[in-house]
Amino acid sequence: MKIGFVGLGVMGFPMAGHLAAAGHELAVFNRSPDKALRFVLEHGGTAATTVAEAAHGAEMLVLCVGNDDDVREVVGQALEHLARGAVIVDHTTTSAKLAREMAERAEAVGRSFVDAPVSGGQAGAEKGILTVMAGAEPAAFARAEEMLAAYARTIRRIGEPGAGQLAKMVNQIAIAGVLQGLAEAIHFAETADLDTDAVFEAISKGAAQSWQMENRWGTMVEGRFDFGFAVDWMRKDLGIALNEARSNGARLPVCAVVDQFYAEVQAMGGRRWDTSSLVARLRKS
Repeated sequence: MKIGFVGLGVMGFPMAGHLAAAGHELAVFNRSPDKALRFVLEHGGTAATTVAEAAHGAEMLVLCVGNDDDVREVVGQALEHLARGAVIVDHTTTSAKLAREMAERAEAVGRSFVDAPVSGGQAGAEKGILTVMAGAEPAAFARAEEMLAAYARTIRRIGEPGAGQLAKMVNQIAIAGVLQGLAEAIHFAETADLDTDAVFEAISKGAAQSWQMENRWGTMVEGRFDFGFAVDWMRKDLGIALNEARSNGARLPVCAVVDQFYAEVQAMGGRRWDTSSLVARLRKS
């Protein structure tokens, strides 16, 4: 398949690499041209100098950019250059409103739009085991699903356009609460002078078990946060969820508090620390 790929960051670069390995013909674009050139050196394909060039004649256009405005800009530059009937697959975490807007815009010119935010982080992208939550018309999702399998282990259509983004909000709300609970548990264990290795080796096999505990308690105890999903990105995602909640009437008191805790971490210099750095603010004297 001829695919355009826009956005070669820590997620996009390995995801595009899996598409190249699967035999697709790729034209990649990144705002920093050196990343596109490095991608071509490593994986082949074409380094496009503009979004329009990456989209020219493409059957699929994959986006992995920053925010609502970035998606709106890229889609605007790409739409008329895509092949008739092409599908835009957007992995950016955005508002559901933006996803619905883009789906209507694409449909008006004979293309389709799939909002397909992911979970699994950089490690999941590199290993090709991401989870994709999609919002799309069934026919558009069916066309995108086989391509998505190149870098995703779980691919699920949640509903109509916008539903994928709403599901991602659910994901981030759940993670925020779990991480705050884990941070407090570690802080309590340390304050009680317990052997944290012994404690978490025990409780991680019981009802308290979670992915965050299994993969983060050790680095949280060590105070290592120079990896993973950045606090800045989490605050962006929680802001989207809180804004949606104001519209739909959902009550998110814990989410709102954890968002403010992340603001404290940012003020400590942790804008690019992993989200597990919530424990750092509890250790402040």
